[in-house]
Amino acid sequence: MKQVVQNYKSGELAVLDVPVPGCKPGGVLVRTAYSLISTGTELMKVSEAGMSMLGKARSRPDQVAKVMQSVATNGVPATYRKVMGKLDSYTPLGYSLCGVVEQVGTGIDDVKVGDLVACAGNEHALHAELNWVPRNLYTPVPDGLAPRHAAFGTVGSIAMQGVRQGEPQLGEVALVIGLGLIGQLVVQLLAASGVRVVGVDPDPVRCELAERLGAAACGDPASAAVEAAVAELTDGHGVDQVYLAAGGGSSNQPVELAARLCRDRGRVVDIGKCRLDLPWNAYYEKELDVRFSRSYGPGRYDPEYELEGRDYPIGYVRWTERRNLACFLDLLARDRVDVEPLVSHVADFDDAVETYRSLKDGELKAVAVLFRYPEARAEAETPAVAVPTVNVKPSPARSARTPVRLAFIGAGNYATSMLLPHLAGREGVELSTVVTTTALSAANAQRKFGFAEATTDLDAVLGDKSVDAVFVVTRHSSHADLTRKALLAGKAVFVEKPLALTEDELADVLAAVEESGNDRLQVGFNRRFAPLLQEARKRFGARTGPASLRYLVNAGRLQHGSWYLQQGTEGSRFAGEGGHFIDTASWLLEADPESVYAVATSGGEDLQVVLRYPDGSTATISYVTTGAPGFPKETLDLVADGKVLRLDDFVRATVHGRKRWVSSRLPKARDKGQNAELAAFVKAVRTGGPMPVPLESLVATTSATLAVRAGLAGGAPVTLARAL
Repeated sequence: MKQVVQNYKSGELAVLDVPVPGCKPGGVLVRTAYSLISTGTELMKVSEAGMSMLGKARSRPDQVAKVMQSVATNGVPATYRKVMGKLDSYTPLGYSLCGVVEQVGTGIDDVKVGDLVACAGNEHALHAELNWVPRNLYTPVPDGLAPRHAAFGTVGSIAMQGVRQGEPQLGEVALVIGLGLIGQLVVQLLAASGVRVVGVDPDPVRCELAERLGAAACGDPASAAVEAAVAELTDGHGVDQVYLAAGGGSSNQPVELAARLCRDRGRVVDIGKCRLDLPWNAYYEKELDVRFSRSYGPGRYDPEYELEGRDYPIGYVRWTERRNLACFLDLLARDRVDVEPLVSHVADFDDAVETYRSLKDGELKAVAVLFRYPEARAEAETPAVAVPTVNVKPSPARSARTPVRLAFIGAGNYATSMLLPHLAGREGVELSTVVTTTALSAANAQRKFGFAEATTDLDAVLGDKSVDAVFVVTRHSSHADLTRKALLAGKAVFVEKPLALTEDELADVLAAVEESGNDRLQVGFNRRFAPLLQEARKRFGARTGPASLRYLVNAGRLQHGSWYLQQGTEGSRFAGEGGHFIDTASWLLEADPESVYAVATSGGEDLQVVLRYPDGSTATISYVTTGAPGFPKETLDLVADGKVLRLDDFVRATVHGRKRWVSSRLPKARDKGQNAELAAFVKAVRTGGPMPVPLESLVATTSATLAVRAGLAGGAPVTLARAL
């Protein structure tokens, strides 16, 4: 299928051929009929992409701050790879469309194939021929409403949420500053609510349009006519509400005008993205109520609402994101709002790049532009490829000259910044296929790393006999099931941690090993492969007595909206990454733990995990989220036989004993072992030799990680029974 994309690094716009997205449970696959260009938000993004790197940094200081924090935590090289990987990738455009349901995922019963729906979301309602849209980001289109009008649903919801934040009442007067697409819709919604509206915009054509659509008066912000109209309509008191719908810019004029024309204790609602350098005296003297309108309404940016389909009870949240969308469509269907006068241009989807160029260069002056897609056409269903259940014996020895063909399931940040750069171009490795649930991420990975194929069809990859090994680099909740399927398909498997989130999931993986005879499994516990830590262990030497190990993990707080916070589906943070630290401790102590004791601070944010080993050794892992962000993320001390090994965040290491060894004092990049780990895995797959880490150790580490939850619940040590 085709999709409009942009490279944020180069500014390139393209209509790209990408794989068709899969129809996941909890959503529908929609074939687009019309999609709407946001002439404000999207053009701002397109313009930013054309800036220099310095210009991009100046326009997004929030992102610069995140980069600097990443440098402090992960080092310059890792941060550079991550940032450049994001910049030099195709990103999608679009967030408002109307289309026809082509496929219905499991759990969906409110629409059927062939229904017309309006869709929202900058990850799901894209300028693409097909989109997968979760339950709470689509709504059926009322009978009789034209698809080109229903495509306005998302921007209509944005305008509606802004109006709701202003709490207009019958007979009030409102000022709308900025009469672009959102401003024009705000004018109509206010007029439909019984509010008299004064509009402000420097463009006389837009002012005339707003007056035709219901505004009492409109004018240039610098004109005396606007102030005169406000004075006449309000008896000199000033407007009850001001809606800031102006686009980005350096002028502070909108907020100053709002203060001047608003009544005492009036409301100022920010909908657009204008400068907000509030004149303190003016806002203080009138005690103005400044409010923000967050996108489409309650539910926006909440992954449980948007992705998992968990609605908010109507008795507590009357107007959610989806209910706003349905309400706006209802107003359109009943002719209470008219969007046809806003349509300045309708372009064929194939002409998308030229359309954006014309808008950016100012050749095409428009309030709203629609993309028109080819009529939906019946297509033959792709036959499902059954995953065979086969008894696969351990791989025979192979010729070292034979290329190892690798497939990736998932191509997110970690895969593209920490794994694929070490595999692309590696001698003896062929990147065969990348499969993702979103079409564009697969296309990006194919372009950047040279995969032969990109797809969203998992079964096709597992059924491909030419693929030697599969990398599972998806969200945590899918690891165990994908690993099980890949093992049953006879593939060697590299799965990022964690291997499993529950004891049942771990049992299912082991059942697949037993059923298939395929034990070719590696979990991404990379710390034991770190060159600095390996050198320090060698310098520490053999030990005769029990050891004490302390591992401090300064994990830090997660950003709001991170999927790591979805503990209901993705497990706790420690369940997700705690295996790293348990595996490192067990490797240094050369044994698997026999018991786990865990305690947490009040609120459960910080954990202390104590592991006991058969020879009497202990390891204490302090996993904390409340530490200083500038402090190193990982520090480790190993003490035994009169010796101490110290590791400082994979940058420095020392060993104190009869002789003192200190690693290079020159600062080095943090090498946490990914490259060496991948080399060992590829060698094992190529030669048929042993996996880099024995399966027994992988299972023991996973069991110990899972036991932390039981230990926290029971308040007592948990004994680990040997799984194998």
